[in-house]
Amino acid sequence: MHERDTYRVAIRIAIACFALALCGCGSTAQRETLPSAAAGTTLSELTIESQAVGAELDVSVIAPEGGSTDKPLLVFLHGAGGSDQTFLENEAVRHGLADLGDRAPVLAFPEGEEGWWHDRGSGDWGRYVIREVIPAVNRRYGTDPHRVAIGGISMGGYGAYHLGLLHPRRFCAVGGHSAGLWPDPSDEFPGAFDDEADYERNDVLDAVREDPGAFGATPVWNDYGDADWFVAGNEAFVAALRAGDANLTSRVWPGGHDSAYWDHHWPAYLRFYANSLARC
Repeated sequence: MHERDTYRVAIRIAIACFALALCGCGSTAQRETLPSAAAGTTLSELTIESQAVGAELDVSVIAPEGGSTDKPLLVFLHGAGGSDQTFLENEAVRHGLADLGDRAPVLAFPEGEEGWWHDRGSGDWGRYVIREVIPAVNRRYGTDPHRVAIGGISMGGYGAYHLGLLHPRRFCAVGGHSAGLWPDPSDEFPGAFDDEADYERNDVLDAVREDPGAFGATPVWNDYGDADWFVAGNEAFVAALRAGDANLTSRVWPGGHDSAYWDHHWPAYLRFYANSLARC
C-alpha cells in the first residue's frame, strides 16, 4: 500500500471512531432531557422545520439569565458525529462563559447531522444556518442581528470558514478549531462531499489561496494540535492567509483531534469571540 493510501485509511478510521464516540452526546434520533444550565444562564431548545434541508432540526441555546435583548450571538457548529447537544454539559464551555461575565454572547448550537455545513445533495446546510438558524435565534432571544460570530470544531471549523467566505461582511468573527481541511480532494473521506465537483465548488483552501483577503477585515481564528489529523490542511490555510493582509490569529498547541485538546482551550476560544463581538 502506498504511503498516501495508508494515510487515507488511517484518517478515515480515526474520524469514524471519533464520530462514534460523539454519538453518545445526543442526537435528533435519540433525544434526552436537556442538562441543567450553568449558573447565570438558561438553556433552551428551538426546533426548526427547515425548508433548506427538508427536515426538522434542533438548535440548543445557552443564554444569559434575565433576557438576552441586544446580546451578541455566537453560532457554534459541531463536528462529524456530533449534535446540537454535544457541548451542553461541557464544563470548559460553562467555565469559559462564566469567566466572560456580562460580555458572554448568546451561544447557539445548531444540529447539522453529517452535512458538513455546505449546500449539497442532502440539503442546503449553509442556507439553513444563514437563512433559518440565525434569524430564528434572533427572533426568539432578541439578539443583536448585526453582532454575530461563527465558529466550529472539525467539520464545524470547515463549515465556519466556508460560510465566512460566502458571507464576508456577515460575521464579526470566524473561527476554526482543528478544522476539517484537506489539501487535496483525494485525501477527504467519503461523506464529507458528494463528489469531486462538490469538493471543488466548496474548497476553502482554494478560495484563500486565490484570494488571501477573502475574509476582508473580519477577525479569523485558527488553531490545531501538533498531532491533529488535519495539520497539513490547517498549515496550508494559515500560510495562504499570511500571504495577504488577513486579520488572523493562529495557534498550534500540543495535542490531537480530541475533546481533551478542545476542552483545554475553550476559554481562549470564547475570549476571542467575545472580544471580536465587543469591537464589532
